[in-house]
Amino acid sequence: MSYFSHIYNASPEELPSRARTVYLYLKDRAGAGNDCWPAVKTIASDLNLSRSTVKRALQDLEKADLIAKVPRYRENGSHTSNLLVLK
Repeated sequence: MSYFSHIYNASPEELPSRARTVYLYLKDRAGAGNDCWPAVKTIASDLNLSRSTVKRALQDLEKADLIAKVPRYRENGSHTSNLLVLK
């Protein structure tokens, strides 16, 4: 079963359109290991969505078990963009 089957067959309550859009964006930018690390601001700018909408979409995708968010940190301990792993 392709990954498209789940996102297209999911009900709007399970996977809103914002989540579908962000998932396809992430899938398009994922590397060979199904991981990517775009910033929320970058996703929002590229998709012409608000940052809040992107954050809600990422929460929807985590809840649907389609992605895993892994925090990343710089050498000085400050937070950088999360690593997003597509499942």
